[in-house]
Amino acid sequence: MFPTYRPTPLEEWVSQFYCRLSVFHPEDLDETEIARSLGIYLFYKEAPCMSYEFGRFKSITIDKRLKQQVQRERFYHELCHILRHAGRQIMMPEAFRELQERDAKHFTRYAALPLHMLKNFDPHDPYIIENLSERFNVTPELCVDRLQRIKKNIFEGVGLYI
Repeated sequence: MFPTYRPTPLEEWVSQFYCRLSVFHPEDLDETEIARSLGIYLFYKEAPCMSYEFGRFKSITIDKRLKQQVQRERFYHELCHILRHAGRQIMMPEAFRELQERDAKHFTRYAALPLHMLKNFDPHDPYIIENLSERFNVTPELCVDRLQRIKKNIFEGVGLYI
């Protein structure tokens, strides 16, 4: 799809992570299965989205009042906190909390639209945003953002360390 694209280290990490879980196609991106395979309890409640970890117990709560596409994006965000972050955000300095949130935002882009799956799509398709949104069950806004960042990386060589 993007022959001159240079993936970020986090982007490569996400693709390798998915490959270890045998997640190769958009249809394999199932929150329940991903959580189960990682030993994470997944709850859908009328409550704010959050991740929780205490010892070996790990859980993610997703607000079931949100649109399904937004629920999926929030799952990836909370999954990032469990996989990549330590500490309770409420007790940490603001700058550290902002760093974790920025990392979770990048992780969400890569986890929702993994590079190893995007290679199967035609970037010149006039309906690429709609197709990606439908196939990956995420918001069109996330698809636009993801593709814009890929194009920026290709044309400007930016984003190598995000």
